[in-house]
Amino acid sequence: MADTKIKISVVIGLVLSCIIIVVTALCFSYVEYYEFGFIRQRSTGVVDLSEVHTAGRYFLGPDREFKIFEADAHFIELNDIAVFTSDKLEVGLTVYFQYFLRKEDLPLLHAAYDIYYKDVIKTSAQDALKGATTSFNTRDMITSRAILEATLFRAVSDRIGGTCCRQNCTSFVYACPLGCKPSVTCTTDDRGLFADVRYFQLGSVRISSSVKERFMKALTLQEENDTEKLKQQAQIIRKNTTAKVKMIQNEAEEMLQQATADANYIRALSDANYTATVEKARSEGLKQVT
Repeated sequence: MADTKIKISVVIGLVLSCIIIVVTALCFSYVEYYEFGFIRQRSTGVVDLSEVHTAGRYFLGPDREFKIFEADAHFIELNDIAVFTSDKLEVGLTVYFQYFLRKEDLPLLHAAYDIYYKDVIKTSAQDALKGATTSFNTRDMITSRAILEATLFRAVSDRIGGTCCRQNCTSFVYACPLGCKPSVTCTTDDRGLFADVRYFQLGSVRISSSVKERFMKALTLQEENDTEKLKQQAQIIRKNTTAKVKMIQNEAEEMLQQATADANYIRALSDANYTATVEKARSEGLKQVT
């Protein structure tokens, strides 16, 4: 009988130990290095937004866990977005960009969108792209890619990131865009969608066949017009050159004729002086002889 009680006590002790181990294990929650986390109560679903937790192991108790947000890059691809240029033509754009959630604004993001912020950011980026391309014509979309990419990057960054200066202005290209507001004076509306677009890449620029034909025709007409202008300029230059050559030749001929006349005059004068001198000498000689 005593042995049975001992065995029961041992079993109960083992069961209790297992329960304690399991409960203790459940009390620990983890946040990975690529995550942010808010503490959430399991039983009620209430989320504590007072602190954003970063990577580590936390003892929260059995009724609490972490609600996780991504702390690393969010990769977005907008494929063949239809936009309009300043000359009212439709062009398809493919762009890629990477954004990061701002830790200090994560409570505001949660309050506004909860975990459903990705579609909102994607849609807002599309709207920003459509607004930014209206200042470019179709030719610029093809020939000025560097300027186009920088303009689109700034437009998407402003729409998603807002108009607040970041704490570190050197952290990425548009961390502190021209005219940004100091963080201490920013309102919730100034903070955009509470994320930073740090990288942006312009992909393909698709032009429809009909637009290509119109574009190529316009380019051809422009080239023909430029060619005709060059031909006209060349004719004018040839005429001016011919006139200048003729003028120089005339001046040279006049100078030659003038030089010839001057030479003949000098020669005739020299001959006359020579004859006069000889005759005078002869006359003097005859006087002396007589």
